[in-house]
Amino acid sequence: MTKRDIPIIARLFSKTFRSHKSEVAPDLEGYLETVFFGSPHYRPEHGSIVYDSAAGNVASAILALPMEFTVHGRPIIAKVLCAFMADGKEGAAGAARLARQMRAARQDLCFSDNASPVSADHWVAGGGVVLPVQSLEWQRTFRPLAAGAIAWSRYVPLLRSPGVLRLLGLFDGLLRRGRRSLIPAAAAGCRTISASPDEFFRCAGPMMERFPIRPVWSKPEFDWLVGVAALNQGLGSLQYRTVIAEDGRVIGAFLFFGKTGREANVLNLLCAAGHEFDVTGQMFAHLDAEGYAQANGMAQPFLMNAISRQRWLSFKHRGYFCLVTRHAEIKDATLRNEIYFGGLASESWSRLLTDF
Repeated sequence: MTKRDIPIIARLFSKTFRSHKSEVAPDLEGYLETVFFGSPHYRPEHGSIVYDSAAGNVASAILALPMEFTVHGRPIIAKVLCAFMADGKEGAAGAARLARQMRAARQDLCFSDNASPVSADHWVAGGGVVLPVQSLEWQRTFRPLAAGAIAWSRYVPLLRSPGVLRLLGLFDGLLRRGRRSLIPAAAAGCRTISASPDEFFRCAGPMMERFPIRPVWSKPEFDWLVGVAALNQGLGSLQYRTVIAEDGRVIGAFLFFGKTGREANVLNLLCAAGHEFDVTGQMFAHLDAEGYAQANGMAQPFLMNAISRQRWLSFKHRGYFCLVTRHAEIKDATLRNEIYFGGLASESWSRLLTDF
């Protein structure tokens, strides 16, 4: 894909994924250019691919974002597949040809965190695997009436109005007095403090070293990722926190979108090995104290035991997390849960999932 393809890609995206098929959001073209041509690792061979029809128009496309990963100390460029689109019969034929380019034999590492059931079948047929845990989203409720209103507001917009949420907050306050399990317990001796992006960055690297396959997050790439993630203001402001143990050590860090009084979307939750319960408990206690109605985030195998101990917790399917790779060592590590994905190392922050 080249920059001159952006206008037709914007129209194809709107036709494929949005109900207003003839309309293109005013800033969609600019966003596509920023995300798919702005990464420090962008090269044409690492980017999106398109199939041209006989008439010379783009009939199908795969939007892909390059990210640097390390595999047992060896750097590779992985691809996050963000959208697969086709238009008409010719587009369907082109989509089949594009899909063959994403087969395991051709890719160092290629993944998607929101594949449909049909797409997941294609991934498996192409030699890929589905990660069942990362395909789930956890949700921890703190204020159930407000959380219910938020969930139903997509159908009844009035429910998201400040007045309604304030009224429901009063009833939630009464409910929380009788149901103390709604209030998560903080970890003994721990505290949570606000952090800068640089402070989160300094914590994240050492905490991911337990995973032999993980995102590199060089400083230029990290700065670019949080910059484009922050554009998704529909999810709230992008915020950073660190968790401090009683002896002053930083034992955890988390990054989230927050709309106070509504919900916190946790992108990344990281911790020092052995402190999963402390950091998870402290994160939930902090988000509750800040007044959020609920918190949600991608499930991670190394955190499942700690997350699952929470009360008022539920899981739902968020879309299939799929990957393909031609390297046996990556596939084996994936099956052993020795690989880190999610948050900034995924598409969870993208406006293409929540906007336009």
